[in-house]
Amino acid sequence: MRTCTRVFLGWVVVGVCACGCAPQPMPFPNGRLIDLTYAFSEETIYWPTAKSFALEKVADGVTPGGYYYAANNFSAAEHGGTHLDAPIHFSEGKFTSDEIPLEQLVGAAIVVDVSAAAATNRDYQVSVADFEAWEQTHGKISDKAIVLLRTGYGKFWPNREQYLGTAEFGAEVVAKLHFPGLHPEAAKWLVDNRKISAIGLDTPSIDYGQSTRFESHVTLFSANIPAFENVANLEQLPAKGATVIALPMKIKGGSGGPLRIIAVAP
Repeated sequence: MRTCTRVFLGWVVVGVCACGCAPQPMPFPNGRLIDLTYAFSEETIYWPTAKSFALEKVADGVTPGGYYYAANNFSAAEHGGTHLDAPIHFSEGKFTSDEIPLEQLVGAAIVVDVSAAAATNRDYQVSVADFEAWEQTHGKISDKAIVLLRTGYGKFWPNREQYLGTAEFGAEVVAKLHFPGLHPEAAKWLVDNRKISAIGLDTPSIDYGQSTRFESHVTLFSANIPAFENVANLEQLPAKGATVIALPMKIKGGSGGPLRIIAVAP
């Protein structure tokens, strides 16, 4: 028998194992639980070309056996509402939804707040300078951090026109999308200079609405860094100190899927 000490997500875990060093239970971090997920309903916002969420009632009532029973069918595109973009979404051969290591979906979160700039520019793109300014105040972005970008656009949910820039549907209206995102140069800076686990934001896409090449997606996903889109309630998180748990629907071979993401904040 020997004592094993291991560090996971900044927590020190001590346990006793008979041989080797088997995984030991981890303490859950203390703090407030914050839901960062929008509920899925007929109001859920999807890309103008995507199939929206639909709920079909199968049963809702007292059965002949005398007990109450409810059940539904649901259908939707992978990418809509609060959801995961798996790296394979824009990079061939990279992680599918079910292949992303859990260690990349749970971790210390940082929040970069660009809401002031985004309030006056619907096409704002988070820059390298924004990350450098965050680090001047809070220190270097830690390895395995989950980076969350707060643009302030969560205040528009679920109004499609205010959130997306248009309430229309169809391929021809994609050119009318206007919302903030991550500048490709900033995506490259993160990949080249920091070792983050994942990234997320409170808009429909990591690339801003007017993007036609989705370069930030390509850069991040080529490095197997997944993204979380349409994240809710980022204004409730501190700039650092929270822990994020982001668990997507485990679709085998999926390019993304609905995401239940929460935070534990001090």
